[in-house]
Amino acid sequence: MKDTVLITGASRGIGLATARLFAAKGHPVVLNYNKSRESAFAAARAINAASGIAMAIQADVSDRAQVEAMFAEIESQLGGVDILINNAAVARQCLFTDISPEEWRNTFAVNVDGMFHCSQLALPHMLRQHKGCIVNLSSMWGQVGASCEVLYSATKAAVIGLTKALAQEAGLGGVRVNCVAPGVIDTEMNAHLSAEDMDTLKNDTPLMRLGTPEDVANAIYFLTSDNASFITGQVLSPNGGYVV
Repeated sequence: MKDTVLITGASRGIGLATARLFAAKGHPVVLNYNKSRESAFAAARAINAASGIAMAIQADVSDRAQVEAMFAEIESQLGGVDILINNAAVARQCLFTDISPEEWRNTFAVNVDGMFHCSQLALPHMLRQHKGCIVNLSSMWGQVGASCEVLYSATKAAVIGLTKALAQEAGLGGVRVNCVAPGVIDTEMNAHLSAEDMDTLKNDTPLMRLGTPEDVANAIYFLTSDNASFITGQVLSPNGGYVV
């Protein structure tokens, strides 16, 4: 059986596209979700119906106890996580002066603490095998920052720092850690933007289109494949040329 893959925030968007791609490649997949139970279980049923192996597990990644329970269930059912895709995230768009301390803490809790919890619990199994892959989802705003996106940009910049440092630490144990920093992707996370705003973003992108969840899923899959066996600590940014 191929390596078991855990994708956090896998009920829709990039996470769901990634789960479908890994399942199509023959990997057992675990679709983590927090609130979107129906869509996560529907996706798992569809994968199983297509002769794949999938299970959906609820866990708020910001909650250590819930993450521990999720990993215990995965270990009992599938034997451990070989590939971890840290995708779960929340976004808030507002002026820096309007961010409340609670919003700041909660966003970091999901976007950064969630990666800490999942990576720390996944690593022992990977290190015992002397192989494994972690791919963390950042954003092009984590690379360059964006007005009215200070909080989101700060969390995604932290993800890049976490990735680079952990790659150096885990590399001796045979574990690769990389980062994908998408550009503007046509997902529900951008649903708050007007059609005019989306057109502006598309026109500002050299390839003259928005990205798709599948574009990002392909980048994630590449970084976990044997074709990327000498790549670690790197940031791959599928952004259509928006940030170069």
